[in-house]
Parts: sequence; structure tokens; C-alpha cells
Amino acid sequence: MTEYRPPGMLSSMPTYVAPSTFIRCPRLEPEEGADIAILGVPLDLATTFRPGARMGPSAVRHASAQLAELKAYPWGFDPKERLRIADAGDVAFDHGRPHTIPALVELAAAELVKRDIFVLGIGGDHWVTYPLLKAQVAKHGPLALVHFDAHPDTWMESGEQDAIEMNHGTMFYRAVKDGLIVPERSVQTGIRTWVDDTMGLTVLNARQVHAEGPQAIAERIRGIVGGHKAYLTIDIDVLDPAFAPGTGTPVAGGLTFAQLQAILDGIGDLPLVAMDVVEVSPPFDHAEVTALAGATIAFEQICRMAARR
Repeated sequence: MTEYRPPGMLSSMPTYVAPSTFIRCPRLEPEEGADIAILGVPLDLATTFRPGARMGPSAVRHASAQLAELKAYPWGFDPKERLRIADAGDVAFDHGRPHTIPALVELAAAELVKRDIFVLGIGGDHWVTYPLLKAQVAKHGPLALVHFDAHPDTWMESGEQDAIEMNHGTMFYRAVKDGLIVPERSVQTGIRTWVDDTMGLTVLNARQVHAEGPQAIAERIRGIVGGHKAYLTIDIDVLDPAFAPGTGTPVAGGLTFAQLQAILDGIGDLPLVAMDVVEVSPPFDHAEVTALAGATIAFEQICRMAARR
């Protein structure tokens, strides 16, 4: 990072031989600095239906290569010329010892947080948000949750056990119980599955998005979050399966990519401290469209940050 020279856009390097890093950015070496670091969490032990999200980080990185070929649309710049972006690789853990995984994911994120690096997590199933969120809360205090998903993920855990339940449908129930998020400042968008208790979070369901439109939804999200520091988490299944078939628990009736894109544009100035994109499951993808959607979501959020810079 001292000699920060990532391959630029319009490079002579073909996209199909690009480095295996997100948008061809350099690897983040220990103790080096960056504005944004990509952190993969290749885990799908918490899935409740179709597995495969452990392959998500590599698929999203692969799909991102073509995004680095030209100047970003509609901004007209290369974000790597405005921000120091690096790829921190994947969290290392032993899947055969699941009880050790939560602490290892949290530690990997905490190492970046202590260097004041914005963490952009790539999952993995949605449970990985819980330890990534804990690392941010340790520094910033309880956060607003800005959550895009087909599922609320606030279903009650199977028991009030001391150990953290690894279930990608219960981690935000746990996050509220543990005081990691501020419910009255948190909002879930695109939801189209039922939960009896919303845990105090505002739910803007998919039908509301279709009826009210992205601009109105963005304004509502901005009003709920206000100026509170926020964590952005995007489950790729917020998109309708027509736009994201490669995911573990697809639900019909979801958002189009253009709707999600417009909402994210409308909330681009929220005070985010970190974000993640999760649940891309390559074994169920077709023509890599889901991986491309995940990569584009992450890339465009980087561009929004670069535009403000």
C-alpha cells in the first residue's frame, strides 16, 4: 500500500486474467493502511435451506473484474484514484470447529477497525453479519441497522443459551437482545416473509417498495436512521429470484436490481461505518448473474463513498 498502484481502468490487462481481488485492488498487507478493505467470510454453516454461500466471496471477486475495466457509471471516475481500496482476503477458520468461528470473524474485522479502515464484508451466509457488526459496535457503540432482505432474520433463537446460535434467521434477534443495534433507528426493506415480533425495527416490505417507489422508500429510511451511525447489510435475496437466482432461500415478489440501486442512491449520504453483501450462492446461480449483482452492489457503494470524497 506504500506504493499504491492498483491496475487502473482501461488497463491493458484483460478482465479474464485479472487478479483474484475485488475490482483488481491490491492485497492488504498486515499493518498497512487503506480507506476501504474487502473482507471475505466464506461460511455457510448457518444456512437453513440451500448451502453454497461459502463460495460467495470468490464468485463476487471474479464478477467484479469487469467492473474495473471502465470508469464507473454514472460517476465517470475510477474509485481507486480517490480512495485507497485493498482486499484483505478471507477470514481463516476451521469449519470443523464451529464454536471457534464467531470470535475469529469478529477478530478479523476488529483488526481492520482499529486501523480506521471501512470494512466491506462479502459473505457467506447472513449470520456472518453478527460478528462483523460486533466488531463495529466495540468502537462506535450501538448502531442503526439498514437491512435489505427477503427475511427479517429476527426469529427467536431456539433457546436462550450462552453460546451464540449460528442461524442466519436469528442473528438480528440476538443483536437486539445484546444491544448491538438501536431498534427505533433501524429499518428492514424488501421483507416478504412473516415474523410475529419485529423486535422494534421498522419493516418496509417488498409490496410497499413496489407501491411507493424507490425515492419514497429512500426518504423513509433516511428519516428513520436520521444522523445515527449505521451498518448497511444487503442480503442478495432482497432481489427477486429473476434477478438473483443464486441464493440459499429465494422468495418470489422481490425487488428489481434497478429498484435496489435507486434506493441505495437515495440513502447514499447516510453515516455508514461498515457494510456487507451476503448470501450469494454460486452453485444455484445462472450465468453468474447473482455474483454480478453482489459485486455491483459493493462496487457502487464504494463509488458513492468516493463521490463524497
